[in-house]
Amino acid sequence: MRILTVGNDQELKTVISEKLLRQNCMVDSCDSGNAALDYLQLAEYDVVLMDVNLPDGSALEVLKKMRNGNIEIPVMLLTAQAEVADIVQGLDAGADEYMVKPIHFSELMARIRVLLRKKDGVRGNIYRCGDLEINVNDQTVQRAGRQIELSPKEYSMLLYMMRNRNIVLTREQLEMNGWDYRGESASNVVDVYIRYLRKKIDEGFEQKLIHTIRGVGYALRSDD
Repeated sequence: MRILTVGNDQELKTVISEKLLRQNCMVDSCDSGNAALDYLQLAEYDVVLMDVNLPDGSALEVLKKMRNGNIEIPVMLLTAQAEVADIVQGLDAGADEYMVKPIHFSELMARIRVLLRKKDGVRGNIYRCGDLEINVNDQTVQRAGRQIELSPKEYSMLLYMMRNRNIVLTREQLEMNGWDYRGESASNVVDVYIRYLRKKIDEGFEQKLIHTIRGVGYALRSDD
């Protein structure tokens, strides 16, 4: 899961980012609305967490530009005010969720999961591809009832593939959604992690779920 945090409340952004990283999320941060629009052109994000008040204006203007530009990434607005009129205005501008400060992280994660389910059309908190299951609540992975232990990077890549199952993903897409801008990655890092995942997910099973699409990338799909 890749998340963009937007706002100039550095203390809040630092706390949220550190806790999201512990949840195996990739996190990028910026201070202004204009910077956020630039970030959204450079990478694919699952959720945007944005302060209502930004140094270069209101988050509502950023939202309008996003929606007018057909950027449909779920946006959660963070605000110190709980006035109904403000919330209505934000939702009308294109926000998907509102959260009032102070932020309680367990509630924040629950609301993020709701946004992801709505985005992906998933009911509940379990993603499935054939006999492979990912429970995003406790970040567990099973295949045919057998528990599979994954590293944070492996889990992040598999979850991204699961959320885009049956879709061919390029190496660039997989790398972009597995490593944040602060990390370093080599040109073959995706292939290396795909090998790790195949060993853990497909080895010993007749039906293979991770497929190589020659000259393009990889896809997670089941014949079911």
